[in-house]
Amino acid sequence: MPFRTSITPLVRALSERGYEEPTPVQDAVLEEGTAERDLLVSAQTGSGKTIAYGLAIAGTLLGDEERFAPAGAPMALIVAPTRELAIQVTAELTWLYAHCGAEIVTCVGGMDPRAERRKLERGAHIVVGTPGRLRDHLERNALKIGGLKALVLDEADEMLNLGFREDLEFLLEATPAERRTLLFSATLPKTIMAMAKRYQRNAQRIEVAKGTTGHVDIEYRAIRIAPNEVEHAIVNVLREAESPSAIVFCNTRESVRHLSSGLAERGFSVVTLSGELGQAERNQAMQALRDGRARVCVATDVAARGLDLPSLNLVIHAELPSDAETLQHRSGRTGRAGRKGVSALLVPISRRRKAERLLAEASIRAVWSGAPSAETIRRLDEERLLSDPLLTEPASEEDLTAAKRLLETRSPEDLAAALARIYRARLPAPEDVFDPGFGPDLKVAKDRDYAAKSRRPDRDGDGDRGGREQVRGGPVVWFHMDVGRRNNADPKWILPLICRRGKITRQEIGAIKIFDRETKFEIAESVAKKFAASAEVSDGDDITISFADGPAGDAPRGKSGPGRGGKPFAGGKPGFDQPRGKKPFHRKGGKPEGAWAPGGAPSGAPQGKPRKPKRPQG
Repeated sequence: MPFRTSITPLVRALSERGYEEPTPVQDAVLEEGTAERDLLVSAQTGSGKTIAYGLAIAGTLLGDEERFAPAGAPMALIVAPTRELAIQVTAELTWLYAHCGAEIVTCVGGMDPRAERRKLERGAHIVVGTPGRLRDHLERNALKIGGLKALVLDEADEMLNLGFREDLEFLLEATPAERRTLLFSATLPKTIMAMAKRYQRNAQRIEVAKGTTGHVDIEYRAIRIAPNEVEHAIVNVLREAESPSAIVFCNTRESVRHLSSGLAERGFSVVTLSGELGQAERNQAMQALRDGRARVCVATDVAARGLDLPSLNLVIHAELPSDAETLQHRSGRTGRAGRKGVSALLVPISRRRKAERLLAEASIRAVWSGAPSAETIRRLDEERLLSDPLLTEPASEEDLTAAKRLLETRSPEDLAAALARIYRARLPAPEDVFDPGFGPDLKVAKDRDYAAKSRRPDRDGDGDRGGREQVRGGPVVWFHMDVGRRNNADPKWILPLICRRGKITRQEIGAIKIFDRETKFEIAESVAKKFAASAEVSDGDDITISFADGPAGDAPRGKSGPGRGGKPFAGGKPGFDQPRGKKPFHRKGGKPEGAWAPGGAPSGAPQGKPRKPKRPQG
């Protein structure tokens, strides 16, 4: 279906940019009956809204002409919530109106206001800006809007969320009453509807169904990660995708600084975008991404709207967004205008429920998996090497002469190995990562695995393991860590922590016993020495791991951890893990502790008051 516009310069511009068919929102705003009417449009980000309102106001601005008259006072005012979006809108409208002779001026915070005033004095057909800066120019009489024909509010819901309501109302009150008003918003809450009713005239409401937006071209992935492996997982996701450009979202400026420095140290070409950067620095970062000097952008949500890079195929959520709307806006940086993209959420065990809720609220079905392994990336590197231009481009005479000399002194195998080393040297090294194995599709299986592990029978039948047990047919050694139920200890995060700290696999871990103030666990004897040396070094979790004499520890209250499967603890009774021959310990003052903690003594335990400690002598 061709674009429904009779303005030849616009058709020419669209054709030059490769636009063959309009997106649903573009088609909707150009239907019969929409010309010269106020429009209230609801469509998701990435659906082609900028081109949609650019086409919609063209007839209002140009009339029957194909080119603009010399620039004077602005004919159209476009208001956007962020500097990035305003600059992006300017870039889009510049090529759309390139053959119409349009003068477009951008007015945003962070730029030199004096330079903007000089441009406005020279004249403009269209002014694009953020609410605060536009209001400032109006109050200083630098922006004259008495002859305004069209007003566009882009991402109106976001402008209200960012606190621009007062500035927006000031602009709406200052513009001529006979103007045409187009309001675009991803959602239509009551505040937006009230604004439309107050400032629009008989507006035609257009709602583009979510299923027809650019988000259908986004593949969502939920990637399980172990604690403290966020950076490692990001490295491997970036390396697996090898996208021409990618964006990694963090929630804070400090996270952006930390992550960007870590990626740069590993060899990635990185730029950052956050609120602490000036506009000139943001522009430089965007230009580096566009011309290929940088391939990764680490950003806060300031880049969640308005960032449009044709080569951006990958979005990574290093930290989960606060709500489903932010998730969609972040993800909408890719999969735009029919292009395919991937949105990957990194989900540690403590954030699984939040990730599931965000995906459900956004009506998104994500594929759950672990992070790409180092082996997978190395295998992909081998395949990419075979298609690298180094091997596929025709060789010159100089290249062939050098090759012959090399073959006289080195074997083909040596030369191929050297080529592989050179190829790998220019790539960031993949990281060894651990898959914690949780997620909606694995929850039942994992719960069953923990229960089966806890029900494994004792070798000598009496529950006293004596520091040696069987892990998949071999003896084990007991280890201790200084966290327990009081620290919310749970096998679901303890298991990956043990694997990460000790650099072992879960197959080399036996039973896990969680007590009030400590946790004890089995490690296969064959790897115990290596595990002890590796686990001794903390990687930021402040947990101490050391050898233990056996499973006995401070007594569990009821069932915990692997004990949920119904297996007796070492004392022979569920919830009563006291070593043989030892009596319960009493604290000074008569208050019991351990197995005698408040809440009831175990079955068969002596009743009555605890003994009073003897009075010190002397």
